[in-house]
Amino acid sequence: MADGGDSVTVKVVPEIAEIPATEWDACAGNDNPFLSHAFLEALEASGSATAKTGWLPQHLALEDEKGRLVGAVPLYLKSHSYGEYVFDWGWASAYERVGGRYYPKLQCAVPFTPVTGPRLLLRPDAGPDAADALVAAMIELARRHKVSSLHVTFPTEAEWTRLGKVGFLQRLGQQFHWRNDGYRTFDDFLEALNSRKRKQIRRERRDALAGGIEIETLTGSAIKGEHWDTFYRFYRSTSDRKWGEAYLTRAFFDLLGGRMADRIALVMARKGGRYVAGALNLIGRDTLYGRNWGCLGDFPFLHFEACYYRAIDFAIERGLARVEAGAQGQHKIQRGYLPVATYSAHWIRDPGFARAVKDFLADERRMTANEMEALEETLSPFKCETE
Repeated sequence: MADGGDSVTVKVVPEIAEIPATEWDACAGNDNPFLSHAFLEALEASGSATAKTGWLPQHLALEDEKGRLVGAVPLYLKSHSYGEYVFDWGWASAYERVGGRYYPKLQCAVPFTPVTGPRLLLRPDAGPDAADALVAAMIELARRHKVSSLHVTFPTEAEWTRLGKVGFLQRLGQQFHWRNDGYRTFDDFLEALNSRKRKQIRRERRDALAGGIEIETLTGSAIKGEHWDTFYRFYRSTSDRKWGEAYLTRAFFDLLGGRMADRIALVMARKGGRYVAGALNLIGRDTLYGRNWGCLGDFPFLHFEACYYRAIDFAIERGLARVEAGAQGQHKIQRGYLPVATYSAHWIRDPGFARAVKDFLADERRMTANEMEALEETLSPFKCETE
């Protein structure tokens, strides 16, 4: 498509399958499973993230003079704003009310995945200008497509800062993550909490298992096709209630299980020999990522047990540093998941519209930062220094 200097070339790749997995993963690294070639290709091959679903792949591949991949960007041309978790519906509505056309737009992201991670994927030995070449190529592609905007969602803070310096508008969000402070057991974690929250969590865990609920956490070869059949029913049940349409196809889960079984922790709950709920987690180098949950029936506190407490159990057992339990949910704070900043960066082609969004984001960043501070101060379950 374009070059980033005399020695590198940037290409637009319409299917990630056209890039060898070893080459992509050499740039993506092994820390974050969602950036792996296996995960992203499963989304495309399963029909979950395709032109038909409004996610047309436009991945960028940065090659050196020998044709070796030294950098990449997961990038999509989008006809809507579903599955992003950084909401710009209001921007689209405002722009179209004054006669603009907001869609299509370019989205640099992992589809359906509100997980922070690098978006400018670079080999460790990539040249010093490689990141700048990828950013320039994204903007050039946005201009060529004549899109209204280019959005980079859930990048690292360092990337957010880099993008801000070249004119991207900066947005601040929040999630709720659990941090492992060297706990040896779940009871060690509970001892760090004030007595009222400690008792509350113990009661919730006890009540979640009332009535004969049994829970198991499956990884690797222990996850069978029948588990995915059952979990997909849970996932569809939740999707139908929340969104009206499931983002992920049944085939996606087969591909995920076949390619990444050792990076999956599937929590399954059963009652009377029948599975009634499940929670899907992916395992990173030092983080457990909670992704999808579903349940057939009304079982008090089972969501907290399967999604939050079992995730903490798993992280402690594996020595993982964090649990990221997905987007939203202030109720997570009282269960040990504290506010953490997330980031997005936005390039908008129309200067007037860009100025309006910039003013909005300045106010929103202040409000978000103040809210995070207030939430931790007022709702944190952890002991204060004087307790």
